[in-house]
Amino acid sequence: MPLMEHLRELRSRLVRGLLAILAGVVVAWIAYPWILDWLTEPFNRVAPELEAQGIDARLIMSGIGGAFQFQLKTSLIVGLVISSPGWMWQIWAFVLPALHRNEKRWAALLTALGAPLFIGGAAAGYYILPTAVELLIGFVPEGWENLTSGSDYLSFILRIMLVFGVAAQIPLVVVLLNRIGVVSARQLARARPWTIVGIFIFSAVATPTVDPLTMLFLAIPMTGLYLVSELVARLTDRRRARADDTIEDTEASSIEDPSPLDP
Repeated sequence: MPLMEHLRELRSRLVRGLLAILAGVVVAWIAYPWILDWLTEPFNRVAPELEAQGIDARLIMSGIGGAFQFQLKTSLIVGLVISSPGWMWQIWAFVLPALHRNEKRWAALLTALGAPLFIGGAAAGYYILPTAVELLIGFVPEGWENLTSGSDYLSFILRIMLVFGVAAQIPLVVVLLNRIGVVSARQLARARPWTIVGIFIFSAVATPTVDPLTMLFLAIPMTGLYLVSELVARLTDRRRARADDTIEDTEASSIEDPSPLDP
């Protein structure tokens, strides 16, 4: 394509992606009551336990426009997530024609594996939310109240789910680096102790809580995924080594030049 055709194609893809996001935001705005129940369920689950400890914990909306801003922000985030297949496809549709067949196959494989891993990690983050909320609010002295604004609570949820979702991409990154030849399975095995220590340090820093339980909820799955990726890298190196041996065996033998004939 000429340059102007590429720009028109890019404009068309951007418009379609924005329309998909707009449709997702509208759907999220309509489904806001159900989304709000889903978001506040971890907090409401531990509120009676906190009350039994003498702590009055409540979610509040501050300011005249606080409720509107919270609904708008929630709808934008949820709309962006539920419309992701649409706008991500527009990005891929613009990029894929420039890729070779092998590159297209790898791009499709990475997308097919990356999305479930991220969703699984985010689901694990949502699962530990009640524990995190109870632990952090539990530091409030007995007889005091804890008033948490909706904006702070939403940011807290998004941070935990995002950290867990990104952490679940570890095997994908390691396998990709091994595939392109940056690291080998032997190097991964040699660096395993330091990598595991780094995983636990990352888990301690990334999680917004200070309890070891939440850290372990993130560190143990990350360690398991790293070991799985190391196994995949080992299998890939073996297959690559067998392919190299086959190529060497099929190469033609060198033949020395015959000596000149005697006149």
